[in-house]
Amino acid sequence: MSAPGGWAPAGARPGGTGGSGLSGGSGGPGEPGGSRGPRGLRRFAGPRGPRPEVCELCGVAVAEEGHRHLVETEKRALVCACTGCALLFDRPGATTGRFRAVPDRYLTDPAHRLDDTAWERLQIPVGVAFFFRNAALDRLVALYPSPAGATESELDPATWQNVLGASPLSGLLEPDVEALLLRRSEGRTECHLVPIDICYELVGRMRMLWQGFDGGAEARAALRAFFEQVERRAKALPAGAPAGAGAGEGRP
Repeated sequence: MSAPGGWAPAGARPGGTGGSGLSGGSGGPGEPGGSRGPRGLRRFAGPRGPRPEVCELCGVAVAEEGHRHLVETEKRALVCACTGCALLFDRPGATTGRFRAVPDRYLTDPAHRLDDTAWERLQIPVGVAFFFRNAALDRLVALYPSPAGATESELDPATWQNVLGASPLSGLLEPDVEALLLRRSEGRTECHLVPIDICYELVGRMRMLWQGFDGGAEARAALRAFFEQVERRAKALPAGAPAGAGAGEGRP
């Protein structure tokens, strides 16, 4: 039973492994993050400083409007990059190396249906979760925000696949760099395909703003604003679209 605003207390985790911090500690088996605490994750864990971020490949200062992220696939870490460096990994044939560029693709499936019974099968104790395919492990990974950071659900991956496979968005996911973002609210579930980095942005916001048992008014307002922004950017799949439809749309 979710608390108001789609949240539940962090202590009630039927499938959780416990939180792993965004600004340090070892990353879980599915989440970007490592012992070196890359800036790609630290920038989501607290207020922004007055100085611009720095590209972790070439060292140049990066303004907010030119900020990109790469996924360092071996360490499952987000890395800050300037536009020029990110473009090196956007090229055809550059998808299997050490880094993969996080795309800027937002899609939504208005026909997505996930009832309460199906949501309960996922054993996610809050109303928001994101799923991505880890290429190295060759399986889906489920994470949800909590006051402790991104928490992984240990449910059988076959169950996630059975529940999520009904949406054509699941067939469009780019491994490691995109996620299916779900929100369960007022008896319906929204389903969006989004860049993986914004999922960790949401995790950072909730970790920073969470207060009390149910997150508090500020966290709930931030959650609403976050999904309003996603909905504005997302392009709807046409009704009855097969898996793979729209796969090339919305890329940088």
